Amino acid sequence: MAYDRAPAAGRTGHGPGPGLAEDRVFGRIGLDLDAAAGLLTVRGDRVPTAELRRAPEAVPDGSVPIGTRDAAALRLTIDGRPGHIAPGQRRSTRRSHRVDAIYGGILYRLLPDSPSGSRLVKDGRRIADFSSDGAGHVWADWHQDVAPPLREDAAVGYALATAFGTGAEPSWQLLVRALADRVR
Repeated sequence: MAYDRAPAAGRTGHGPGPGLAEDRVFGRIGLDLDAAAGLLTVRGDRVPTAELRRAPEAVPDGSVPIGTRDAAALRLTIDGRPGHIAPGQRRSTRRSHRVDAIYGGILYRLLPDSPSGSRLVKDGRRIADFSSDGAGHVWADWHQDVAPPLREDAAVGYALATAFGTGAEPSWQLLVRALADRVR
């Protein structure tokens, strides 16, 4: 079903400091997230450099590693070429936690499918599973039953998983939590 996975090592999501993913297909991938500055850089010898920037005027939201889910406040580039990013607004369904990115005419979607994991879908087809532990560790399982992943697939997937995290509670739990928050 998927390749073996190895955890990232180092720091991401907690101020300046690089993390490192050991990807079975793409080798070492640097994950440098400076949450305070709102800048994520993903780079490696076998992947193009991806940058995701939060606008300086955006008010940081501590529940999101990159600091916002406002599409207007985010800029994605892959090797200097612009992409488009559209995060869901995290409401009472798992689907609302999705993050869409368009790069090179391809629609990528990182969609939670468990409390800790998300699937990466490329033009409607699942190509990988990503997971993170909230402490800077990110994993990717590339599916062998689809065409080999492209370098851009890795850059986009790691950028989305690192910047927005992975996973979401089941919809019924999200709904109960939303209702409880309204009662308080």
